[in-house]
Amino acid sequence: MSTTDKELRVGMVGYAFMGAAHSQAWRTVNRVFDLPARARMALICGRDTAKVADAADTLGWDAYTTDWRDLINRDDIDVVDICTPGDSHAEIALAALAAGKHVLCEKPLANSVEEARAMTAAADAARAAGVRSMCGFNYRRVPAVTMMRQLVADGRLGVIRHVRATYLQDWIVDPQFPLVWRLQKDRAGSGALGDIGAHIIDLTQFVTGQRISGVSAVTETFVKERPLPAESSGLAASVDGHAAPTGTVTVDDAAVFVARLDGGALATYEASRFATGRKNALRVEINGSLGSVVFDLERLNELEFYDATRPAVEQGFSRILVTEGEHPYMSAWWPPGHIIGYEHSFTHEMRDFIEAVATGVDPTPSFADALQVQLVLDAVARSAELGSSWAEVEPTLTAAAL
Repeated sequence: MSTTDKELRVGMVGYAFMGAAHSQAWRTVNRVFDLPARARMALICGRDTAKVADAADTLGWDAYTTDWRDLINRDDIDVVDICTPGDSHAEIALAALAAGKHVLCEKPLANSVEEARAMTAAADAARAAGVRSMCGFNYRRVPAVTMMRQLVADGRLGVIRHVRATYLQDWIVDPQFPLVWRLQKDRAGSGALGDIGAHIIDLTQFVTGQRISGVSAVTETFVKERPLPAESSGLAASVDGHAAPTGTVTVDDAAVFVARLDGGALATYEASRFATGRKNALRVEINGSLGSVVFDLERLNELEFYDATRPAVEQGFSRILVTEGEHPYMSAWWPPGHIIGYEHSFTHEMRDFIEAVATGVDPTPSFADALQVQLVLDAVARSAELGSSWAEVEPTLTAAAL
């Protein structure tokens, strides 16, 4: 545990799924990592007084508020953690940066390229005053993924030729599942594309060190009308014996695209929330001239590695259990062979963020990195709208670090 007296007082906006995951990480990070500052869970914000009060008590926050502007305007808040739907990311982040607060914002960065550009410009301006910002692509912090990147960077795979990435879920297969905010374009920006496709875009670019330069895409919305959510039950399909009123689904249910990376590799991507039987199945395979490596989130402590430089009689995919103290992040946890889970990726995220802020270093992925992902999402959407025509990814004005 850190012995420093320096404290970073965190205010978090949002308390649902991502809010709970981030809270777990803020509670844990200083108990397992020796860091130059301690995170204090000072204030949590939500619109519903009773619910946010309960969240503050359950998740371990000192106090709560129902107005995010109050959170930003307080002098005793150093960091603003944004865990809200995408339609509020830009407004909250811009206000926080203007107030001199460090910002951690969940992915995708925004609901549009224009918003992401404004956020990136604000982050660049704030950096001059020592204000740091980061986008929360947590899968970068899975130790096996970080090791995967190291294998590529060390040349163990040779020249990268192919990338295959899928992220499959099935939570909206039932046509009676209600029209929640993630199915509304004005709230979420896009559907499977931005929600889970953004993850595999960022992850593959991070691992390979190459950016997606162009795409050809197709998207589909399989269920176009859904019941409006009932205030009381949430999943009700009828009201007083009558069919519940419905609304139009305005986002994609699935997105599939081929891509070219700027280092010459060819790639395929699939993001779907209609893959029946798949709950949270993220898988990435990288093929190079000297070998291949595979990561599967359902076995997140492992990598499959094929070393083509070994004698032919010894070749074959080998299993690497990424639990040694020498592996990324793992020295803070358990003895070798004792596995970690999904929530640890967020703890590692907070570890890197605190380290960067406390030492005056720009954390990654930066808002510029997240803007680049947003530009890929935009190219995919444009291609799909134009009958899968090839769409170039617009270059960023600010160099992304990957």
